[in-house]
Amino acid sequence: MSENKTPQAAKFVYDFTEGNRDLKDLLGGKGANLAEMTNLGLPVPPGFTITTDACKVYLETGTEPAALRDEVSAHLDALEARMGKKLGQPDNPLLVSVRSGAKFSMPGMMDTVLNIGLSDKSVQGLAAQAGSDRFAWDSYRRLIQMFGKTVLDVDGELFEEALEKAKAAKKVTVDTELEAADLKKLVTGFKKIVKRETGRDFPQDPREQMDLAIQAVFDSWNTDRAKLYRRQERIPGDLGTAVNVCSMVFGNLGPDSGTGVAFTRDPASGHQGVYGDYLQNAQGEDVVAGIRNTVPLAELETIDKASYDRLMAIMETLENHYKDLCDIEFTIERGQLWMLQTRVGKRTAGAAFRIATQLVDQGLIDETEALQRVTGAQLAQLMFPRFDEHAKADQVGRGIAASPGAAVGKAVFDSYTAVKWSRSGEKVILVRRETNPDDLDGMIAAEGILTSRGGKTSHAAVVARGMGKTCVCGAEELEVDTKRRRMTVPGGHVVEEGDLISIDGSTGKVYLGEVPVVPSPVVEYFEGRMHAGADDADELVEAVHRIMAFADRKRRLRVRANADNAEDALRARRFGAQGIGLCRTEHMFLGDRRELVERLILADTDTEREESLKELLPLQKKDFVELFEAMDGLPVTVRLLDPPLHEFLPDITELSVRVALAESRKDPHENDLRLLQAVHRLHEQNPMLGLRGVRLGLVIPGLFTMQVRAIAEAAASRKAAKGDPRAEIMIPLVGTVQELEIVREEADQVIAEVEAATGTELKLSIGTMIELPRAALTADQIAEAAEFFSFGTNDLTQTVWGFSRDDVEASFFTAYLEKGIFGVSPFETIDRDGVGSLVRSAAEAGRRTRPDLKLGVCGEHGGDPESVHFFHEVGLDYVSCSPFRIPVARLEAGRAATQSEGSDHR
Repeated sequence: MSENKTPQAAKFVYDFTEGNRDLKDLLGGKGANLAEMTNLGLPVPPGFTITTDACKVYLETGTEPAALRDEVSAHLDALEARMGKKLGQPDNPLLVSVRSGAKFSMPGMMDTVLNIGLSDKSVQGLAAQAGSDRFAWDSYRRLIQMFGKTVLDVDGELFEEALEKAKAAKKVTVDTELEAADLKKLVTGFKKIVKRETGRDFPQDPREQMDLAIQAVFDSWNTDRAKLYRRQERIPGDLGTAVNVCSMVFGNLGPDSGTGVAFTRDPASGHQGVYGDYLQNAQGEDVVAGIRNTVPLAELETIDKASYDRLMAIMETLENHYKDLCDIEFTIERGQLWMLQTRVGKRTAGAAFRIATQLVDQGLIDETEALQRVTGAQLAQLMFPRFDEHAKADQVGRGIAASPGAAVGKAVFDSYTAVKWSRSGEKVILVRRETNPDDLDGMIAAEGILTSRGGKTSHAAVVARGMGKTCVCGAEELEVDTKRRRMTVPGGHVVEEGDLISIDGSTGKVYLGEVPVVPSPVVEYFEGRMHAGADDADELVEAVHRIMAFADRKRRLRVRANADNAEDALRARRFGAQGIGLCRTEHMFLGDRRELVERLILADTDTEREESLKELLPLQKKDFVELFEAMDGLPVTVRLLDPPLHEFLPDITELSVRVALAESRKDPHENDLRLLQAVHRLHEQNPMLGLRGVRLGLVIPGLFTMQVRAIAEAAASRKAAKGDPRAEIMIPLVGTVQELEIVREEADQVIAEVEAATGTELKLSIGTMIELPRAALTADQIAEAAEFFSFGTNDLTQTVWGFSRDDVEASFFTAYLEKGIFGVSPFETIDRDGVGSLVRSAAEAGRRTRPDLKLGVCGEHGGDPESVHFFHEVGLDYVSCSPFRIPVARLEAGRAATQSEGSDHR
């Protein structure tokens, strides 16, 4: 390790006895939790953690902090004294593992090296120490294989091929059947691979091994797969990783040894019980890699009752201590149980809701904490459709239900194909014997993952659960041949690449072809077709019901719907909408009304225009009567016509061809000619920044007043029917207060006329959309004429960034996401620094002018979980989103309120 002088913290290395779980920023999740278990008196092999600060220095400068080598040496000396062994000494070697450990769990994304300290000399000492030549040579070949791939960047397939040849020569199928002599030959072969591929010998100095492994872990923070995973999970890229150096304990010492992964509850369902995988005579990587099929954890009770009982007691201790589902890695070395890791475990969406309510019932957490244990993204997953259990389906296999969902797609057998086909619009299922971290991009691209090996704790299962991706693991009856790109199912049928298959992550079943889907029970609950507490309501629906009740009691933000007709409005109301935040009236002008709009646009005289508007008026009124009836007693914000008028006219190319053909036949259609002239007249290079919104209302006399009259008459009609209409009129695309004042004056006059004619007092509020930067910057002026603001964050994002959404998402957004310019699309989650700062300042300025100004948002961000938290933070009154996003927004509004309460208390 280099000793260049660089900026440094006071302390870069912590013994496991010095830390605790609250130091995740500094020690990473793994190091902090190893320290916490050590503090609890649990059996943790001694070791120390190199901090994330050291990693940050290394990543910034290319060298480790000057003090790091000496600190590592001091902690290594203390570890050696405690263990009574020296690192890699020939007669009685201490071996260590070097493992990554970031603040947030990134399973399999960064590097680990086991058995550091083994060399040509110390392997003999390990054999004598353990009383097993086979064990020692097996450990040595593992070190060279892991070190070669991870540290020296040797193609891992070269080692795998050599291992397969050794097994074939011995006519065995699993590693454990190779004898000491076979493994010794394999070590010689592995060392030759290292020499050939790197030009250097495998390092024999144990300290050099450890130092190079530490650097490799630092470097692994910025591997492509790690960066891809962070982007997928929205983990900041500047956190760095800690490095844990831990004395080795061995699960591959024989049948009285083994390794496993356990969960305090089922991470797929949330049910309490004994969940996990165990593998005799193995090291930990064998379990998570899924290369050998494990046995269920419950079988450990038969294999080693004492270790099983001790493990169950430790699991109970950890769950009560962390007050959550814990994911545990352990090793048994000749009957001695050792804890290698614990963390709050990843779980499926359904498990998250069930566990949160279970822990409330057990008195471990309160309702406020329960809200923080679930997310809107998880709720959205629960609303996805599921397979129809009554449909005829050709089941061909069954594996372990690792991550729920109903996934249908074309079978592909490598990640490259999965990504390529997905980008072409194909839905794919990634089929592998087992996945490894290099498969991450394919896993992201696929609808689901199917493996023939591994269990609930394999790489595929853990990563899929974290991503909310459907996964079936360990379907042993399926023979996967990745080289020939095919899968053979029982009965001999062959699934070729490109054939449709369906996988059910809730049952583990695998089907040929496409299986029909039905609505989720959670959607049925929200739509009122299933009631929590009823006999047919399962515990998941009950858990969702309880969590949603917590959220609704806690939240300050109200949630409205974007809905343009009575049907959508009624659905939104069933989903819990507290009004309509955006009714887009342009959607009412399509279909059989298009001809009326064409006549309006083609009108040459005031009389013709007024006749067209007169015909449109009763149709618009009927729309609003239905809408106000569906949302009786709740606010309905109606946006006046917004898009450019050319959107209501025929395509310019198609119309030009039609006219040209008619002229060639000397039979021109007069209306087509007039339409073509109008299309040319209204054609704009950039229509989204042209004649639309308030500009349209000012240029075409009577257009907005017709709509205002329809709203007012509909409200009066509803009131006459003893209803309670609460209409709000929204003027779109305002850039200056003068525009709003002109439209408002005309609207007030129309409303007064309707009140006089019907004898009804109408309390119609008038406001505007804030969707242009100038409107946001002059919000104090605009608030003088507006009773409410609704932030149109879709257009505001376009105009702040200078993006045309329809163009840029398909052209360069992928590159921006891959290069890390965006962590997430600004159209998906609000850009806090740019667009968000305008929303914040406009809200503050508007309320300085008009303290009772109502503030909402009606862009797509209104249903995005992260954006909802921002809107709560800046003090908006409501968010509005599509009907199916309403439950998500309700939940996140509740979570935002409880988080801000926690911040206030702190």
